[in-house]
Amino acid sequence: MTSAGTRHPLLLDVRRRTVVVVGGGPVAARRAAALVADGAHVHVVAPAICEDLAALVRDETRETPVRWHAREYRPGDLAQAWLVHTATGDRATDEAVAAEAEATRTWCVRADDAAASSAWTPAVARAGEVTVAVGAGGDPRRSLALRDAIAVQLDTGALPLRHQRRPTSADGTPVVGTVTLVGGGPGDPGLITTRGRRALAEADVVVVDRLGPRALLDELDPRVEVVEAGKAPHAHTLTQEQINELLVERAQAGLRVVRLKGGDPFVLGRGAEEVRACVDAGVPVEVVPGVTSAIAVPAAAGIPVTHRGVARSFAVVSAHDEDTDWAALARFDGTLVLLMGVGRLTTHAAALVAHGLDPATPAAVVERGTLPDQRTTTGTLADIAERARARGVANPAVVVIGAVAALAADASPLDAPLVTPPGRLAHAGLA
Repeated sequence: MTSAGTRHPLLLDVRRRTVVVVGGGPVAARRAAALVADGAHVHVVAPAICEDLAALVRDETRETPVRWHAREYRPGDLAQAWLVHTATGDRATDEAVAAEAEATRTWCVRADDAAASSAWTPAVARAGEVTVAVGAGGDPRRSLALRDAIAVQLDTGALPLRHQRRPTSADGTPVVGTVTLVGGGPGDPGLITTRGRRALAEADVVVVDRLGPRALLDELDPRVEVVEAGKAPHAHTLTQEQINELLVERAQAGLRVVRLKGGDPFVLGRGAEEVRACVDAGVPVEVVPGVTSAIAVPAAAGIPVTHRGVARSFAVVSAHDEDTDWAALARFDGTLVLLMGVGRLTTHAAALVAHGLDPATPAAVVERGTLPDQRTTTGTLADIAERARARGVANPAVVVIGAVAALAADASPLDAPLVTPPGRLAHAGLA
């Protein structure tokens, strides 16, 4: 018996190499699926196979399809194998496979008896290019528990994932980096996706918007370059063209670039322009969607943008667009969500009323949604602009117009449960 302390950990490149799996049950299927995913040429030896294995055999779309030898194991089956897994459920057969593997100097993983194996499969956690293998002294359940805990930290970017040396190609030349557009959500740093957090943990450069979850910048490696690209009305740190050039330039220098944006990159965020700039320059680019403030900020204030019997649809409008068709929006039978609309709220409200929308239509403005100092101002289309002006409402804010706005709750969801007073239900036509 080999003690856990004498096992030598090693990662194997099985791409385009023959690996034999002896056995046709669920354990063999799991082993075969993992090997196929890693690019191995898998040969299964078994008189019958389970449905999961059969699905692998039938899948001819793979570059390395699984070959099934529909018979019992026999000596000589391991002649071309670099590695063998045996999981027949019959100890005598597994011992025979292991004996041939030993004679041919082929590493053998036994599902029936780890102590008698010459090789072991650890529990594995992966995050992009990072692979962490966990072995726990022959205790597979402990290995899985540790693997799961590590996987969570990898997914959430809690572990240091950033490259410590720049990747190079086979000839030693630096490779082109990547650009990842990350939707940071409506403001609360806890509302970014786990994929977004991981991208930040891997970044060499972060190009951040004014409305991105800036608290996350404090968690970055001190060596990460942070570039301010915030845009406020009439005050741009960088133009959009300069941002596009910066993303491409840093990626072509071999760096991993994250473009951290508020909300979702493709909801009034000009993300598509940044993607196009990268594609045109031949730079690999990925989009990580985010929670858009158009839905999340009203929700944080207790306002559903749709509600059964009240609103079946909603429209998201860039309220500083000069070409907005206010006549069409006044006829829209649903909820209107205006982004970047505080500065011209008086003009927009008047335009909607002038085109026929009832001045008594409920309206709400939610400032700094999802953040601890979130504040909601409610009223009607007739008076919401004056109420907002009297309270000193300022951006960032989301304007909601429609019956659902009457459901706005005064309490911040971060401090107290959302409770809608019965009077507001009646106002919205729900009582």
